Amino acid sequence: MTRRIVAEVISEEAFAPFGDLVEASGSPDKIINQGQCGRFHDRAKLDFADGQAGISLFNANPRALPCTLEMVERHPDGSQAFIPMTHQPFLVIVAPDDAGLPGVPRAFITKPGQMVNYHRGTWHGVLTPLHSPGLFAVVDRIGSGSNLEEHWFDTPYEVVP
Repeated sequence: MTRRIVAEVISEEAFAPFGDLVEASGSPDKIINQGQCGRFHDRAKLDFADGQAGISLFNANPRALPCTLEMVERHPDGSQAFIPMTHQPFLVIVAPDDAGLPGVPRAFITKPGQMVNYHRGTWHGVLTPLHSPGLFAVVDRIGSGSNLEEHWFDTPYEVVP
């Protein structure tokens, strides 16, 4: 038996307990590059216990909805930002912490041009593009020691549009 999660359109308010929704919205903080570029400054909180920030490239296989959610993960020593390198939406799954275990997950679908930054220790699903190519830049902690905890659900969830 599976449990069902209905994916909702992501919003800054709904995602705030889990991380930062980043997009170029509103007026730029500053106009730079000879007046040709708007800078939307410092939009995500990067947070690392030790180590340093690194930028990696992830190339994930796209998935379609409905899809099965069997596990979530978290990174206790650092935040993690997923930055799509295409102008396509992707699926974001998060869960509140409930005494060290993930609570009931929520699913969101981004709009093109949005990225997410998971706060340190936030339970989240794996990178889930909905279109090909699934190319993302990922900013996260690079350092020694394990920075990954996984939780496999006894009963999986089905994420539906």
